Amino acid sequence: MYDQDTIYIIGDAKAPQSNPITKKFNQYFLGLVVDKTNGKIIDVECSATIELTVRFVQSIFIGRHISDLTLTDDINSRYFGSSQKALVVAFHDAQKKYQQITAALST
Repeated sequence: MYDQDTIYIIGDAKAPQSNPITKKFNQYFLGLVVDKTNGKIIDVECSATIELTVRFVQSIFIGRHISDLTLTDDINSRYFGSSQKALVVAFHDAQKKYQQITAALST
């Protein structure tokens, strides 16, 4: 399903204690399939209790570059779920992991 040039990265964060995601998963996860040759996000999934949330998050991320600085702004201006902050933190965690992975692959 995914090309040989893709990598899978998980970013994680703590969601608010009152959030149903925390009750179900104990933590918030953002899974990204990224093309390592160009940084393009191919697929994404997140911890969610409603399928619409996953589809909406996909609409924000898919087709964008993982280092796109406007992604955080888009999350903050479009996603108003109770896990908004957790989504931002998980994305930043995934960005750091991507940078580490691609640096290691290039040596």
